[in-house]
Amino acid sequence: MPFMPRGEKRAGNTTMWRTCSVFTLWSLMFLTHICAQSQRRPIFTCGGNITGESGVIGSQGYPGVYPPNTKCVWRIAVPEGRVVVLSFRFIDLESDNLCRYDYVDVYSGHVRGQRLGRFCGTFKPGALVSTGNKMLLQMVSDANTAGSGFLAVFSAAHPHERGEQYCGGRLDKPMGSFKTPNWPEKDYPAGVTCAWHIVAPKNQIIEIKFEKFDVERDNYCRYDHVSIFNGAEINDAKRIGKYCGDSPPAPVFSDGNQLLIQFLSDLSLTADGFIGHYKFRPKKFITTTMPPTTTTQPVTTRPIPLKYSVALCQQKCKRRGTLESNYCSSNFVITGTVITAVMREEVCTPPSPSSTCIKKAVWPSSRRERP
Repeated sequence: MPFMPRGEKRAGNTTMWRTCSVFTLWSLMFLTHICAQSQRRPIFTCGGNITGESGVIGSQGYPGVYPPNTKCVWRIAVPEGRVVVLSFRFIDLESDNLCRYDYVDVYSGHVRGQRLGRFCGTFKPGALVSTGNKMLLQMVSDANTAGSGFLAVFSAAHPHERGEQYCGGRLDKPMGSFKTPNWPEKDYPAGVTCAWHIVAPKNQIIEIKFEKFDVERDNYCRYDHVSIFNGAEINDAKRIGKYCGDSPPAPVFSDGNQLLIQFLSDLSLTADGFIGHYKFRPKKFITTTMPPTTTTQPVTTRPIPLKYSVALCQQKCKRRGTLESNYCSSNFVITGTVITAVMREEVCTPPSPSSTCIKKAVWPSSRRERP
């Protein structure tokens, strides 16, 4: 066995220890860097311009609480010839029935014209689809209550592809159709928001007819519903009608050359859905526009003459009354004959101020048979 001086052995051990220490330190630094990279979260700022095939958008500071008194605008652009499909993965904004305080507006295009929806609270809408290759998001917060904000993803898609998964878009041919997702194979999905923007030449108007119609029924159409607006934006002042139930609305005509049809379903019950058709008409075409309504469309029958039980007044009368109807909550099914009646009375002021005369009337407004 060769003899090794004690000093040489110590020197060799020292060199080996130093080498191992350097290697271990480098390994720890490398692993720390890799872990930091893998755990790094994107930093979401207030607004910006985003281009590409897909991406992620979050409120300022997400998932932390968003700051008060802000207005953030994100502009999305995908390649030409595509549309933008936006899906909310998470949303937590101050809740309000009318979304007046903290909210997110989504627009088709980079101009605040055609609004696809306004959202607040924790309700996640279905996929939103632009009519072109651009979309705009605007989040507004006031000085009070805040939440964690929102997280959304977007992707580019070819127009009308994956039709069973989303709906909506721009329609500018002389005639065409629009329908709910999954029609007619199965019910429309829950949590869907669709907007069809129909554009005719400036010297024409638009006629809408529903061939089949079955949307979750509610006396005030608070849950699933179809709204039709004159123009290119969702504006209650320009709303022609709001519809639900299982009776097709009467034909609808636009005032001008643009109409916006919005379909919204909540996260509970669904139904068969609908298919509708549109056609461009000349402005001279004789039209009758449906008055605004927030109730279900009744099943129309032949007019029933009004029968007065008392007829004492000859003066002009003021009408007042209520709608009395029988209906089931969403957990039940009607199994008999339903008659909806309008109870109306006319109160008149006779020549003598010391007396009042009333004439009353009751007549059925709709009649429906269900097996």
